[in-house]
Amino acid sequence: MNSRTRAEHVPPAAVLEQGKPRCAHADYRIRYRIRASGVAASNFSSSKRKDMSLLKAIDTNPSFAPRESGPLPERLISGNPAFKTWAQDVARGESIHTGIWEATPGELRSIKGDTFEFCHILSGVVELTPEGGEPVIYKAGDSFVMKPGYVGVWKTIETVRKIYVTVM
Repeated sequence: MNSRTRAEHVPPAAVLEQGKPRCAHADYRIRYRIRASGVAASNFSSSKRKDMSLLKAIDTNPSFAPRESGPLPERLISGNPAFKTWAQDVARGESIHTGIWEATPGELRSIKGDTFEFCHILSGVVELTPEGGEPVIYKAGDSFVMKPGYVGVWKTIETVRKIYVTVM
């Protein structure tokens, strides 16, 4: 490979295609293989640039009205927490949801069932206690995952706002 086609000349940006994360190096290799196969690489590149729906920014301070709700009565342990959800994207049918979620102080049982959830705390403080485990505190800047089957207690200590990604 000569210096013009070396992968390190591709910016090291993360890209996402059809839900499968890859690095810019992999993107370069795909374009290189397309060129080698005789398909015009410009067709590949221009089609990727036109379809910006595969890249979605998450607005952490949305201007549209949230859906307001509260915990199910059978899950409430203490307090009177109120929830706000700013749903921002749905993918793969209805199986992947992304958005912003906010909760006021209170304590409830968290049961994930078959759902995987990634959380990134934007503001506030929560304490999660897995069933049979020790409490863990998460605050602004922290990220965590609750895997399918997770059962525990979610205690909002200070009003929390998070980015969520759920996969059902």
